[in-house]
This record gives sequence, C-alpha cells and structure tokens, in this order.
Amino acid sequence: MAPHPKGERLRPAPPKAGGKLLSLKGDRAFQRLRQGRAGRGRFVNVKWLPAAQLRVGIVVSKKVGKAVVRNRIKRRLREILRRLHLPKAHLLVIASPEAREATYAELFQDLTRALKKSGLIQ
Repeated sequence: MAPHPKGERLRPAPPKAGGKLLSLKGDRAFQRLRQGRAGRGRFVNVKWLPAAQLRVGIVVSKKVGKAVVRNRIKRRLREILRRLHLPKAHLLVIASPEAREATYAELFQDLTRALKKSGLIQ
C-alpha cells in the first residue's frame, strides 16, 4: 500500500502469518496420501506423508453445506495452517459435516489435536 501524502498509512499492515501455502495438485498426489499417517478430530481428519516441501490439500464435500459455507471453512483451515508453521510434508485435511457449526477457535484446536495425533507436530 502506498503511503499517505502526509507520511502515515491509511490502514495498518496486517500481521504476517506463515505465508502462502502451496496446494496439492493432481489426483495422484491425493491417492498417495491414502497410505499416509492419519489423525482424527471432531471436525477434521488429516493424513500426511513426508516430502521435500509443504503442500496442502483441503477437502470440504457438499455434505458440509452450500458453497458459501464450504469456502468459509476452507479459508479458516488455510489460515490456521499458515499460522502453525508446519514441517515439510504433503498434508490432506478433510472437513467433516460438523465443521459447519464450528467457530474459528474450535477448528484451530481440533486441527492441532488431529495433527498431534498423527505425529506431524508435537
């Protein structure tokens, strides 16, 4: 954002999180993750395999809700993953239908619990 003519910014810059997440591409990447290490939470399931860089796939099926609800859940999960600063792995996060009722804080807690169960984080 360009500085204001008087020198101050119009809005403060948003805090930096983990940066942009790279996404998993292609059906083969998702198929490989079937053999990955798994962790389960109330709102999400996770699977991961070690890899050269962090890549994330987020799956929110139509059972969860309409497009607006699914996109909100994906945005929340993406932001949570950015803030966690995860190790290098290919990670698949699958949202359950109960995730539509969850708040951001509940999703954060549940995702970290599932990642700990799977062994990706301590």
